Amino acid sequence: MAFSLPVASMSQAIQENRYTTVKILTIACLVIFLLFTWQGNKGFNLWDEGYLWYGVQRVLQNEVPILDFLAYDPGRYYWSAGLLAVTGNDGVMSLRGAVAIFQAAGLFVGLLLIAQSATSKGKADIFFWLIAAATLVVWMFPRHKLFDISISMFQIGVLTYLASNPIPKRYLIAGTCVGLIAVFGRNHGVYGAVASLGVIAWLAIKHRSGPGLIKAAALWSAGVVIGFLPVILMVILIPGFAIAFWESIRFLFEQKATNLPLPVPWPWTIDFAATSVDDAARNVLIGFLFIGTLVFGGLALTWVVQQRLKEKPVPPALVATAFLALPYAHFAFSRAEVGHLAQGIFPLIVGCLVVLSSAQAQIKWPLATILCATSIWVTHVFHPGWQCLASKQCVNVEVAGDELQIDPATASDVALLRQLAEQYAPNGQTFIATPLWPGAYALLERRSPMWEIYALFPRTDAFERKEIERIKAAKPGFAFIFDMPLDDREELRFKNTHPLIYQYILNNFDSISHPHNPAYHIYKARGA
Repeated sequence: MAFSLPVASMSQAIQENRYTTVKILTIACLVIFLLFTWQGNKGFNLWDEGYLWYGVQRVLQNEVPILDFLAYDPGRYYWSAGLLAVTGNDGVMSLRGAVAIFQAAGLFVGLLLIAQSATSKGKADIFFWLIAAATLVVWMFPRHKLFDISISMFQIGVLTYLASNPIPKRYLIAGTCVGLIAVFGRNHGVYGAVASLGVIAWLAIKHRSGPGLIKAAALWSAGVVIGFLPVILMVILIPGFAIAFWESIRFLFEQKATNLPLPVPWPWTIDFAATSVDDAARNVLIGFLFIGTLVFGGLALTWVVQQRLKEKPVPPALVATAFLALPYAHFAFSRAEVGHLAQGIFPLIVGCLVVLSSAQAQIKWPLATILCATSIWVTHVFHPGWQCLASKQCVNVEVAGDELQIDPATASDVALLRQLAEQYAPNGQTFIATPLWPGAYALLERRSPMWEIYALFPRTDAFERKEIERIKAAKPGFAFIFDMPLDDREELRFKNTHPLIYQYILNNFDSISHPHNPAYHIYKARGA
């Protein structure tokens, strides 16, 4: 009889945890379903969304990311292509559905971490979870970056799992997860590695149980190798992939940057005279949120280390967000605009909600509401559903068999591309669309004649000559050059980043006058 109460209590706790997990999963799936129902068919982006969509189409045609076309890391393509293969549809709505499933998994992990961090349970918990769900989901944009956003929450989950019970098995599993995450994005692998090593060192402070520092690091490292096996096997088994993968890494070091940088929008740099009150207020909040990623990272890291030294308990999810905050701040600052802030802010948001989940009611509810309201205020204008609702100008356009509601300018671009293809590249003939519209190939279901489907950075003469040979072999019917100085930098015009390819087009194609947009330079193949 002496053991009946503890066993019953443990069984009840397990049952409650299961109910909580089911509730959180239901909330996450319902929120994503409602969001997708509202804006899943809104908007279309020939730029970054087209970059992802084209890559998934090519994988379905048995091409290999990085080897056969410029790409993100392979994981997201094979995830999407696998689900699209089941549906038998390679359209943009099917792709968005595959991404939404990944998004729901990310939201579920984030909400579950917040729910499990609460020190007491009550009937009002579900209202807090709904506030947390709204806060998290409004930051889940742009839609073609939902892999990156969800991965950031997976990373928090992985390190929470390790910090909550640092037994040998969990070091191996944590390493495996970080390795697998790197298959989806090597930058996330680096962030996860930095944070993991920090957590491992943190766990070694006043170590009482579990593996020592060396053994823990060895187990974690072995796990990384296991998780990264898909890419390792691609390197070993696919001819040419090893060289292409290495070149993609070397190019990053040559550029000395992971992205095209932008000035940080600090609150004190806002030009209030040139913007509306609404936009000025939003920009100020965005600036403070950039600061918040750094402040939270520094303060949380300092606090969890101090608590460890004092041998006081710390919520495992807070440990995870503390060590991930600064690595993901790097992501936000690599191109300091709100889209990248959204990809780097989740350690801050989840960390704040973890703290609030156990705070006193008079602190918990006002601050959670303020955080949610601020998030909605800052982000709602960037969601395509709101953009169509606010402008009242979105038009119905058929895109690869799917009916989308898109802004008139993009609709005009889609019509232009179809007209050019019908006139100058019929019957599946390829064309050139450079440097910023990889979605043109996906839209018209054509294979790009060039490997570099998104030509942002300057390339070497040798690289350009290889691309010219590919163009010669493909015999494109027309060439479309979006002649704009990206970020107002003249040196980033295509004719300056890729002068040899640009000259080849001038020498072998004839210009077509078109009043659609002066930045659209259109050429038909000579003799076509």
